[in-house]
Amino acid sequence: MNLSNLTRRELAEAIAERLGFSQSSCADIVDSVFDTMKQTLLAGEPIKIVHFGTFSVRSKSSRNGRNPRTGEAITIKKRQTVGFRPSRQLREEINR
Repeated sequence: MNLSNLTRRELAEAIAERLGFSQSSCADIVDSVFDTMKQTLLAGEPIKIVHFGTFSVRSKSSRNGRNPRTGEAITIKKRQTVGFRPSRQLREEINR
């Protein structure tokens, strides 16, 4: 498994290998999980996964910026983005 870029297919394969289900069933499970996460975030609700972290929709205000190619000043529009805050346990494991 390529750890630098985990794809849906690789995730489904890892689940199939670990649990012994068919890869197509595991692909459906992965798609269902991601679809549920997407719908929850679109509704503006956070997703808390114990011992992993919390995904939430964050609002970013408009601000001034620069085009890195031309140096031209631009206004970056206000927008919403998905944020992730890792759990304390995950942060501790990463920083071992």
